[in-house]
Amino acid sequence: MKVITDIKPQQKTPTRCNIFLNNLFYCGLELETVMKFRLKVGQEIEEEKLDEIQCDSERLKATERALTFLSNRAKTKRQVKEYLQKKGYTEKTVSAVLEKLIEYKYVSDENYAEDYVRVYSNKKGKRLIAMELKQKGVSDEDMQSALNSIENEEKNAQKVAEKYLRNKEKSKENILKCYKYLISKGFDYDLAKQTVERIKTDEDDLF
Repeated sequence: MKVITDIKPQQKTPTRCNIFLNNLFYCGLELETVMKFRLKVGQEIEEEKLDEIQCDSERLKATERALTFLSNRAKTKRQVKEYLQKKGYTEKTVSAVLEKLIEYKYVSDENYAEDYVRVYSNKKGKRLIAMELKQKGVSDEDMQSALNSIENEEKNAQKVAEKYLRNKEKSKENILKCYKYLISKGFDYDLAKQTVERIKTDEDDLF
């Protein structure tokens, strides 16, 4: 059993309150919810009970917030989870909302990875794309499945290199810079080397 030691209105959202248990922030609640369940400072309450109060009364509001967050562009499960957590929702509420969003296909890491690869595969190599997807919380399985759809990474590397060298002299110095640029864009070392070797105009060895 813990004690509600403070209930503070949120500065950015006055209709919500931050709830503190034993002087530590625990969750955010709508002011209407605080009043409905007559929560007050000094009241003893189980964490599980507070989780139930928030989940039951705020699931709809949390879902609306999540859908607004998703309205501009697709997000991964991790991104939605972190967003709701920052808004002060408990794990139970976040899990319930995510479960529904996934069920109705509003959130799909598999589709997210496929779309990400489709958009960026002609600008970045597999290595960089894989790292970025991992940072966004996409599983290795969904990530690899999406990367397998890339049909011609050699052609993509060629396009990136040609764009980088556009209006530049194909000197040894610029070709080497292009090689480093391809590496920075996530293309592996051998592919980057093969790409610039095809582009160079003189017979001097680059490496």
